[in-house]
Amino acid sequence: VDGKCINDLVLTPVSDLQPFFKGIHLDAHDKTVAKRLLTEISNRLQYLMDVGLGYLTLNRVANTLSGGESQRINLATQLGSTLVGSLYILDEPSIGLHPRDTGRLVKVLRSLQQQGNTVIIVEHDEEIMRQADELIDIGPEAGTQGGHLVFQGTHKELLKNKSGYTSGYLNNQLRIAVPAARRKWKEFIEIRNLNENNLKNISVKFPLGILTCVTGVSGSGKSTLVRKGLIPYLQRYLDGYFDSVNADHLIGGSLKQIKQLEFVDQNPIGKSSRSNPVTYVKAFDEIRNLYADQGLAKTRNYKPGFFSFNVEGGRCEVCQGEGEITVEMQFMADIQLQCENCKGKRYKAETLEILYREKSISDVLDMTVDDAVTFFSGDDDNRICRKILEKLEPLQAVGLGYVHLGQSSSTLSGGEAQRIKLASFLIAINNSSPTLFVFDEPTTGLHFHDVAKLLKSFDALLKKGHSIVVIEHNLDVIKCADWIIDIGPEGGEHGGTVVFEGTPDDLSKSGKGYTSEYLAEKLR
Repeated sequence: VDGKCINDLVLTPVSDLQPFFKGIHLDAHDKTVAKRLLTEISNRLQYLMDVGLGYLTLNRVANTLSGGESQRINLATQLGSTLVGSLYILDEPSIGLHPRDTGRLVKVLRSLQQQGNTVIIVEHDEEIMRQADELIDIGPEAGTQGGHLVFQGTHKELLKNKSGYTSGYLNNQLRIAVPAARRKWKEFIEIRNLNENNLKNISVKFPLGILTCVTGVSGSGKSTLVRKGLIPYLQRYLDGYFDSVNADHLIGGSLKQIKQLEFVDQNPIGKSSRSNPVTYVKAFDEIRNLYADQGLAKTRNYKPGFFSFNVEGGRCEVCQGEGEITVEMQFMADIQLQCENCKGKRYKAETLEILYREKSISDVLDMTVDDAVTFFSGDDDNRICRKILEKLEPLQAVGLGYVHLGQSSSTLSGGEAQRIKLASFLIAINNSSPTLFVFDEPTTGLHFHDVAKLLKSFDALLKKGHSIVVIEHNLDVIKCADWIIDIGPEGGEHGGTVVFEGTPDDLSKSGKGYTSEYLAEKLR
C-alpha cells in the first residue's frame, strides 16, 4: 500500500504511522471498502498518541515494555471501547512518564470520566493530584503507623490542611531541598559513537564520584544509552574482555577507577513464596541465632537451623513452613488456604514456645521493619541484636519501614524490590570496592517523603567513594543531581541525541529540551 509492505509498517513508530494512514492513496473502490477500517486504525493510533506512546513501533514485544507502558496500552484499549458507567482503577499510571507527558495522561483520564465513567487512581504525581476532583490521603505514616484517613476533599482544601505529609509537601511546608553545592568531578567514563536503537552516534561522559541523572521524555533513548551502552561495555572491560581488543571506539576515560558495576533493576528479589526481605538482607540468619541463644532453646539443643521454615526441624510439616496450603483446582485457579495445623504461623508448637522478650519467631516475622527496629533496639547490649539492627536499619532508611519482615517477595512491587537491593548494598557499604551503581527509575511508587529518604541513601553511597547513575523523571531527584545528561528532544526517531550535559542549574537556564522548562520551575 503506497509503496509500503506490512513489514515496513510494523517497524514504523506510531507517531509516523498516523500521517501515513491519513494520507494514504486509494482508488474509489478501495476507499469505500477501507473507509471503516481506516477510521478504526486512525482512532487506535490516536489513543496510543494520547497516552504518550507515539514512540513505540507495532512490532515491539510486550515483555520489553515497562509497567507504565503496559498500563497505558491497556488504557488506550479502554478508550477505544467507549464504555460508559464503568469504574476504572489505575495503579500509578504515571510510571515512566516525563512531566511533559503527564498532561496528556490527565487528558485521557478526563476523557474516560467525561464519557460517564468513574476513575480512581493510586498516584504520587503532583500534577495528577492537582487535576483530581477528589483526593483521599491515607497515613499519616506507613505500616502500623498508617491506615488512617488523613484527608478527603479537593486539592485546594488539601493545601490548607496541616495534617499528613502530602499536604506538607504540596504547600511547601515540607521540601526536598536543593543541595547547597554540587559535587565536583574530574574522572569520568565515556561511551563513544553509540548507534543502538534510536541513538544517533552519540558520545557521552558519565562523571565518577557523583550523582548523575539521565533524563528525557519517554522513548528518547535513556534506557538504551545506559542498558546497551554503559552497562555492557563497562562490564566487558571489568571482565577483562577488552584486554586484547582496542576498545577506544566503544568506551574510555578513567576505567581503572571503577572495580565493580551494580545494575539495580526492578526485577523481583525472589520468585519463591519462601523468599522475603529479611532473608534477602541476611537479617534472618541473625534472628535465628538469637532464638537459638535463648535458655529454653539451649536446654532443648535447638540449633539456628531449627528455626528455619525452609528445612525440616522446627517448621510445620503439614504446610512445610509455607503457612498455607495450596488446593489444586482442575478447571479453576488454585486456592490458597491458611494451614489448619499451624494457623499460618509456619512453625510447630514447640518452636513457638521459644520466646525472646515475649515474642516467638513467628511474631517477629509478622512485624514491620519499623516495629522490628524498635523491638530489637530495646536490647542494645545484646551483640546479636546489634547485628540484626545493622541489617534492618538500611531497609528503614530507603523507605521500606512499612514492609513486614516475613512478607513474600512475590507481593513486592518493582520499586520495592529495587530499594531492598539498595538496602543490601548499604549493609555491605564498608566492605565494597569503588562501585558504579546504576538505578532505573528508583522513585517508582515513592511518596515525596520517601524520595527524601532515597536521596539520603544515595548520599551514603557517594560519601563512601562510589558513583551513581540514575535514569529518572522525578524532578526532585533531577534537581538534587550533580550532573544531568538529557536525551531527546522527542521520543522514537525524533529523539536519540544529546540535548544537554551539565548541572541542573545550567540546564534550567539553557532552555534546551523539555526537562529544562519543568526543572526551572522546580528550582525557583
